[in-house]
Parts: sequence; structure tokens; C-alpha cells
Amino acid sequence: MAVTFPEGFFWGGATAANQFEGAWDVDGRGPSVDDHFTGGSYERPREITIDIKPDLLYPNHDGIDFYHRYAEDIALFAEMGFTMFRMSISWSRIFPTGMEDEPNEAGLAFYDRVFDECKKHGIEPLVTLSHYEMPYALVEKYNGWEGRELIDLFVKYCATVFERYKDKVTYWLTFNEINCGATDMGNLFETSMIRGFEGPASEAKTTAQQRFQALHHQFVASGRVVRLAHEKYPQFKMGNMDCFILSYPATCDPKDILLNQANMREMNWYCSDVQVRGSYPSYARRYWREHGVELAIADGDLDDIAAGKVDFYTFSYYMSNIVGTHDVEQTSGNMTFGGVNPYLESTEWGWQIDPDGLRYALNEIYDRYQIPLMVVENGMGARDEAVVEDGEKRVHDDYRIEYLKKHVRAMGEAVDDGVDLIGYTWWGPIDLVSAGTGEMRKRYGFIYVDKHDDGTGTYERIRKDSFFAYQKIMKSNGAEGLE
Repeated sequence: MAVTFPEGFFWGGATAANQFEGAWDVDGRGPSVDDHFTGGSYERPREITIDIKPDLLYPNHDGIDFYHRYAEDIALFAEMGFTMFRMSISWSRIFPTGMEDEPNEAGLAFYDRVFDECKKHGIEPLVTLSHYEMPYALVEKYNGWEGRELIDLFVKYCATVFERYKDKVTYWLTFNEINCGATDMGNLFETSMIRGFEGPASEAKTTAQQRFQALHHQFVASGRVVRLAHEKYPQFKMGNMDCFILSYPATCDPKDILLNQANMREMNWYCSDVQVRGSYPSYARRYWREHGVELAIADGDLDDIAAGKVDFYTFSYYMSNIVGTHDVEQTSGNMTFGGVNPYLESTEWGWQIDPDGLRYALNEIYDRYQIPLMVVENGMGARDEAVVEDGEKRVHDDYRIEYLKKHVRAMGEAVDDGVDLIGYTWWGPIDLVSAGTGEMRKRYGFIYVDKHDDGTGTYERIRKDSFFAYQKIMKSNGAEGLE
């Protein structure tokens, strides 16, 4: 089956600095939030430690050593056929505590080298300014984004990298999966507000008041940064990034329909309505009232949000779930926040596989906003094994190839439906550290990395079968490889 994608469609993969760069304390970089997370597993949550303990394993410290292997990895991406590479900049590599007056030149020079390597291979960078990390010192001093002080510090950081890379980067995203800040998961990642907490990450809690105030500060910061880009760098294209977790009503009971509408608003529409439309949605006020949220909104905040509307909408899509008022079996998968759909299969980690949901989501998003869309994360975590055949190391991952094909077909159908879809970047095109569990065994990549959950390994890169399957799709712009 061939599907039609527009000429110039961006194909590639997506990563995050904290999950694959490594070199956590090299060349002046300061510790970030993720550097205080130990390894974990699906069965055992990651731990948060205030101090770095020498007897514990912190897998993000080494990642997969992209910091020293970036040229090799980007060459592999180019061989596969990437025209876009989504990556993030580590804030603490540029401002080690977030509070310095001057940036760290060694950190800036590293990203110069990365962007130059991308350009050499004809790959367009898509850069996330904040991808689930910030300098840890900002959590200690301000409790992360709960502190209004972070707005100016973030704008200073963004202004620095904008000016440095203005001739190397065109496409930018402000915050990764910003909507996760509305949930308890936002404690650990997006809003990063666990000052003084030590113990299992799953037990770290904040209040709705704290989370939504932190989100407000992020909205203001994003608005200021987007306005700065539009005014000073008109060549820039600025986007948002949401974690789109599609939900369906469990039954046709009207109460289930209303519950699902409320769930979709809270999880998927609240943040993008602000960043795309430039104002808080009408339903926000009732939500705040019912959850005890009273936002402190300073003079000029709403103007900053209104002036910072993004140019394009991006999102992650991995799974869907169901919600209802009747007895619904709850999923065991992390990040899913809902019930099990009996019509869908699940991965080993409990994430339900729903390519038709991607087509549905693309249509719903585009109908709502009418701006270009990108799917900037989509993928399947699985246990992959490297085997030796005919003297060569190989990884056979037919399950990932099937997942890829189904979701690319779904995107093609959405394009045929009339959706202005301009890009697709698979999550983790090279194996990296899982954000949720800290594992390496939960592998997403088309490229196998010889690193394991205990920190051992040679870091050797091995092309999986899916490497060649995605290569065929990308190089033909979807015309081949989907049969």
C-alpha cells in the first residue's frame, strides 16, 4: 500500500538531551533534574535522591554517550534518510545553575558542532528548548516552575540560544509535552517542583494549585519567547508540543460522553488552546473552581500569552484509552491514565496500540486549530536482542516494523482527509534511556545500542531490521515500504 505525503514532508526521529547525551558533568554542564533520578523498571519506580549517591545507578548520567558520538549517530540518521532531527538543548549545559550572567561557552560550542553535522547531511534540526529537564539548582532555590522567577531565567536562556543558532536552526518548540504538567506526572518532569523530596518517584506529589500555577508561568514564558522570536528572528517557526493521549467514552451512556469530553479538555486541549489560540479556554474557570485553583496572574501575563501564539502544532502519540462512569478495567501501562480498550492490543508495558486513533487525533486537532501539524513522537518500546548471524550482529524487530507501517498508513489517510501534516519524527530512533522507568531494555530505536540496565555495555551501534524498513519509507516519501 502506498500513501501520499506532500512534497517536502519532514521524515526523521526525535530524542531528548537528558536521555541520550550523557556527559552529565562534562565541559561545565551543571546537574539537571533528571540527573537525580536513579534507574528503575516497569515493576520498580525510579527513585529521586537529593544528593548523587555513589552506590546508586543514575542512567541519565551516561545516556548513550551521544555527546561524544554525535557525528557517528547523525551519519546513521542520514543513511536512514532523515530530513529532520528533533533534539533538545540541555539548559544546564548552557547555564549550569540557570542563574549565571554569562553562558557556558563549551556548552554552546557543542551544539554548534551538532547543528553543523546536521547541515552537512542535509538534516533540518527541530529543537526543543525544554524537554523534561532544567538546572537542578532552580528546583532547590525556586521549587522549579512554581517560582515566577523562572520566567525571566528561561527567556534569558532562550534569547541566548536564539542569537547563537539563528543561522542554523529554523524550527523550535518551547516545552515538551507541556500538558503533562496538569497531572501528577508533571511533578517529576515538566513542571519539576519536588524540592526536598527523596524516595520513589511515584510517591512525589504536588497540589493542583501548584501545578496550574507552574503551568501559568510556563505559558507566560512560552509567550514571551515566541514573541521574541517573531519580532527579532522572523525566519523562525515556533511550535508547541503536547502529549496527546486520545480517550474514547467507554459506552454510549451520555454520562460517559460528558466525562470523556471533560477528560479530553483537561488532558489534551487545555494547554494547546492557550498556546495556539492565545488565551485560556472558556471551560478553564469551572475547572479551576472545582479543583481549588486560584491563579496569580500578574499585569501583562495575558498579553504575553496572547502575543505568543505558535505557528505550528506538534504532539506525541503512542496510545489511546477509554474513560467511563461504569466499571472499567484500568490499564497497567504508564502514561495512559485510563481504561483498557478490549478492541486493542497492548505492548509489554501496557500501552495500547491504536493507529486508527492517530488518524482520528490528527483530524480532531486540525479541525480545531487549522495550522500545520507534526507528529514529533510516536513509537513502540520492546525488548530487542542482538544476535550473531553469518558473522554479523543483527536485531530482528518485525513487531516494530508492523507498528511503524500501521501508523504511517494512518497518517497518510489523515493527509488524504485534508490534514496539513508536515512532518513525522519517530521517538527514539536510536535506543536511549526510558524517561518513565530509566530502563534500557525498553527499546524504541531503529539502531540498537549495546548498553544495559546495569550500566554495562560497549555502546556499539547496530542497525535493526526496522532501520532498513524506515529507510525505504522515508526515501520514497511513503510511496514504498508500506505493503
